[in-house]
Amino acid sequence: MFALLTVLALWAFAFEPASLRVRETALTLERWPSELDGLRVAVLADLHTGSPWNGTKSLARVVRETNDARPDLVLIAGDLVIQGVVGGRFVSPEVSGEILSGLEARLGVFAVLGNHDWWLDGPRVIRALEASGVTVLEDSSAAIPFRGDTLWLAGVSDYWEAPHDIGRALSAVPPTSAPLVFTHNPDVFPEMPRRVALTIAGHTHGGQVALPGVGRPIVPSVYGERYASGHVREYGRDLFVSTGVGTSILPVRFRVPPEVHVLTLRSPPR
Repeated sequence: MFALLTVLALWAFAFEPASLRVRETALTLERWPSELDGLRVAVLADLHTGSPWNGTKSLARVVRETNDARPDLVLIAGDLVIQGVVGGRFVSPEVSGEILSGLEARLGVFAVLGNHDWWLDGPRVIRALEASGVTVLEDSSAAIPFRGDTLWLAGVSDYWEAPHDIGRALSAVPPTSAPLVFTHNPDVFPEMPRRVALTIAGHTHGGQVALPGVGRPIVPSVYGERYASGHVREYGRDLFVSTGVGTSILPVRFRVPPEVHVLTLRSPPR
């Protein structure tokens, strides 16, 4: 029994948190325009650079493996930095931003801030990202030319620490368009209007721990496990929650490995 517990502890506190995989997922979305069919979106959530096993070398690996997946678009869904992770070491947003400047995507790299970024200094994190060529969308949108059409991308600010003004974020989006929206905390999802084709979020880390037969003991959401991870379809709307890369509070992951998600967005069959 002691040997088994030792192996499990090593796995949860060392091997799994230090791992990284790129997970490819195809999503067929009810309102995704046929003109944008096949768009590949890489989602980098909760990088928490400086958390155990997630230093600058690990962030550089995230950049390399993301580029190797050849996404059209990269979305950074908040929480670049850490506060108070056991065994962690603070890494400044300027250092992380310099590494993230190596990301390559023909339609660009975009970001929103997470609660940890605001707890540190939101404007500082924005400056660090923008100095690295990352476009920050805080309750704002961007019109991105793609295949002779327009991809509308909107960023909604953090549910906990910012206004998360969905109306403002979508104010410039034509009412006939089905935008792609990304944010940090999925708890904002019930407020999303039906015209949004897909909402992408992070924040939960997938609970960091998923116990067989028990589930995820801790998920930082008022909805418990409802928006813990993956694709959620609810009331005709779609949400995708990334389990993220780094760790928060305790440096543990068990059956919830660090992941970069690459989503291929499909329109419904004609």
